[in-house]
Amino acid sequence: MSSHNGSIFLISTFGESHGPGVGVVIDGCPAGIALDLPAIQHELTRRRPGQSRLTTQRREADEFEILSGYFEGRTLGTPLAMLVRNTDMRSKDYDAWSQVYRPSHADYTYHIKYGYRTPHGGGRASVRETIGRVAAGAVADQILKKDLGLRTVAWVDSVGEIESDVFLNPPRDRTGVDANEVRCPDAQAAARMIDLIEQVRKEGDSVGGTIGVIVHNVPPGLGDPVFDKLEADLAKACLSIPACKGF
Repeated sequence: MSSHNGSIFLISTFGESHGPGVGVVIDGCPAGIALDLPAIQHELTRRRPGQSRLTTQRREADEFEILSGYFEGRTLGTPLAMLVRNTDMRSKDYDAWSQVYRPSHADYTYHIKYGYRTPHGGGRASVRETIGRVAAGAVADQILKKDLGLRTVAWVDSVGEIESDVFLNPPRDRTGVDANEVRCPDAQAAARMIDLIEQVRKEGDSVGGTIGVIVHNVPPGLGDPVFDKLEADLAKACLSIPACKGF
C-alpha cells in the first residue's frame, strides 16, 4: 500500500478513521525552520469536521502534537512527525456494514485487494487521512512563503451544475473564501450551492463539485519533462484525495 508522496519534501500519512489517531511524517524538512505552530493548528481547524450543517457531524478538536524532528521551536532536519488523536469514534454506527459494502465507498475494493478490512469509518479510505496532508501542507506553506513569497488560495468553485464566477476576479487571500459555509467567495453562487446541498441531503443523496486554486508568485521552471511535469505531479497528489475524481 502506498502512503507517501513527494521526493525532496516527502510526506507519509498514517492512521485510520477509528484508530487511535492519524498523522504524517515529513522527510526532507530543512533544519532550523521556526515553525508557527498556531498557523498549523489554524489550517487543521479549518479542515476539521462538524463546523457546519453541510459537512459530516463528527466532532473532533483535531489538535496536533509533534512527536519528532522539532526542538526548542525549530525543526531538526530529521523526520518531522505530527499526530492528531481521534476522539469522536462511534464504531457501533458501522456494525451493520461489517457484512455489507457501502455504495460508492472503498470498502469493497479494500477487501478484494487485501482480503481484510475495517468496516468502521472507511479505515485508511476515510477523509481523515487528509489531516496528514493538511499538516504537511501547512509546514510547506510556511517555508514557501518565507523563501519564495508563494501564496495559495483555494475555494469551492462549483457544486453540481452551479458554477461561480470567481476566476473572473480571483481572490488574493482567503477573506472572502471563509465568509460562508460552503467556502465560495462568490456570495450569490454560494447561497445557491448551500440550497442545493441541503436539498440533496434531505433526499438522502449527495452531489459533487469542483475546487478552484490559484498560486501566486510561482517561480518558472518547476517540474521536469516528460513524466514529472508539474501538472502530472499535482494531478497525482490531488487525485489521491478520497473521492477526488478529476483534475
